Amino acid sequence: MKPWITYAVISMVFAGFTSVIAKMGLSGISGELGLTIRTCFVFVFVLTFSAWAVPGSQWTKLQTGNWLWLGLSAVTTSVSWIFYYKAIKDGNVSTVALIDKGSMVVAVLLAAFVLKEQITVKTLVGGAFMVMGLLIIAKKS
Repeated sequence: MKPWITYAVISMVFAGFTSVIAKMGLSGISGELGLTIRTCFVFVFVLTFSAWAVPGSQWTKLQTGNWLWLGLSAVTTSVSWIFYYKAIKDGNVSTVALIDKGSMVVAVLLAAFVLKEQITVKTLVGGAFMVMGLLIIAKKS
């Protein structure tokens, strides 16, 4: 198996744990405060990981485009996290997490139109199943 597939599976597993653990941490506090605390922990953890794993020479390769696109990615991540935490505070994690995974459809479409990535039949069929699942979940709620 290619390393990136292993990384994606590890990401999937930890993302699943994240939603349930976050819901438990929101007990008695607002989603906004919970997200703030979580983000502080993420910042420290990622900064520590970066200091250990990123060679110093990488920092000299940063260009304006890197800062711009990664900054915009931070904005979209922040908006996503803000509304995700508002949703899991009041909703069922199982439903919110499934709806959130609809982001895969958005990512596939953007990858095709912006990055010019190929959309295969397999990707279309999988995406269609995800949309059908989202519609079923939305109907249930």
